[in-house]
Formats: sequence, structure tokens, C-alpha cells
Amino acid sequence: QVQLVESGGGLVQAGGSLRLSCAASGRTFGIYGMGWFRQAPGKEREFVAAINWNSGYTYHADSVKDRFTISRERAKNTVYLQMNSLKPEDTAAYHCAAHSLAVLFTTRPSEYAYWGQGTQVTVSS
Repeated sequence: QVQLVESGGGLVQAGGSLRLSCAASGRTFGIYGMGWFRQAPGKEREFVAAINWNSGYTYHADSVKDRFTISRERAKNTVYLQMNSLKPEDTAAYHCAAHSLAVLFTTRPSEYAYWGQGTQVTVSS
């Protein structure tokens, strides 16, 4: 089993920045990749960004490209999401997730076996 704990959410004004963290523990040796997803009230879960745990290859959704950056610190088993130029439409609960698939990356929530509890990000206009 892998446990994921997110932190770093909060309330920020439009144009501001936040950095989310996700610490993994447990059987982390089986992790091939991690990702961030978000879900706003009444909306479906949306892919945000993914990273290959070994190579560091990253992929970002078009909606956040050039504003958000996913990264990882392997020694700390931690993945980050740096969010800049935040917009009110970025308001959502942000969840990190981990998978054990031998792929470069995946954007499909169903392919992630482990999920954190989520951290709320609220962007005021």
C-alpha cells in the first residue's frame, strides 16, 4: 500500500501563487508515476499534471500549461505542484495520485491506484 498526504492549499487572490506538496509513504518502490487532479463542485475530476517517477518526464494539461509546474524530489518521496498566475477557475480540491504502470505518463484517473485526501485551493477574484 501507498499512502499520500497533500498539503499547501489555501485561499489566494487571482494572480497569486501556491505550492502544493504530496508526500508518499509505504511501498513507494512500486511507484512509476504520480499526478495531480482537481475537482470543483458539480464538475468531473480533471487531470492537471503528471510526472514519471524515474525519468522526471512531465506532462501538463493545456489549461494549466505555462502556469503550473509539477516536480518531484525522490529523496523525500514528494511531488510538488507549483501554481502561478492563479485564476478563479482554478478553484477546486486538488488531489495527488500514484500509479504502478510502466508507462511514460497517464492522464486517466482510473489508472491511478493510490489517492490522497485532497487539499482545497480557492482563488478569489
